[in-house]
Amino acid sequence: MSALLELEGVDKSFGALKVSDDITFSLPKGQALGIIGPNGAGKSTLFNLIGGTLPVSSGAIRFDGADITRMPASSRCRMGISRSFQIPHPFVGMSVYENLLVASAFGNADHHDAEAACRDILDVTGLLARANRPAGSLTLLERKRLELARALASNPRLLLLDEIAGGLTEGECHDLVGTIQGIRDQGVSIIWIEHIVHALTAVVERLIVIDFGKIVAEGAPDAVMSDPFVQEIYMGISVDDDAA
Repeated sequence: MSALLELEGVDKSFGALKVSDDITFSLPKGQALGIIGPNGAGKSTLFNLIGGTLPVSSGAIRFDGADITRMPASSRCRMGISRSFQIPHPFVGMSVYENLLVASAFGNADHHDAEAACRDILDVTGLLARANRPAGSLTLLERKRLELARALASNPRLLLLDEIAGGLTEGECHDLVGTIQGIRDQGVSIIWIEHIVHALTAVVERLIVIDFGKIVAEGAPDAVMSDPFVQEIYMGISVDDDAA
């Protein structure tokens, strides 16, 4: 299976502080990849590097074979890289539907009928009944769904999800997982950062663990989550305590 996204030796530093350290991995087309790690490990920074809102200090990023390392975020979006943000910031004075039309206009726009495509996305994300509501009036779950809907409206080939399940109830989280699984079934490749591990592992087929800006584990979700080192750095379970 050919790679859609490839990172090779990607570093990011702010002065003497290195926040991404020799990040190397590839994402095959159609795969869903999960990323976990402690707070401050560099996960969201990685998304900023992939999306182009931060420049890399060194290394290379390729998307579908093209070198996008120095490409601006707007160009990457038009190529098909889209993301949600951990804290939703919709255009609160616009309607839910208008928020999607804006995303569609500036994204990977090959929709023959952008208005119809946006209506379909609202239906998929459970927001069709809220289409004409001001975005600023939505609940947290609805804002999370709008964040996802806006990312989809740009017609992505690669969808980056940053803790989209955070703050939701168990039932809301279950519903959101079903929506994301449906998006994946349509062939969209996904990289998902999430602290709610059971939601993540319900969708992804591979996990990467990041700590202090470095990849420290990678593999099938069950194998990664049973690794004593991962349990220690991510869940605070000491290897010695576990053995006792």
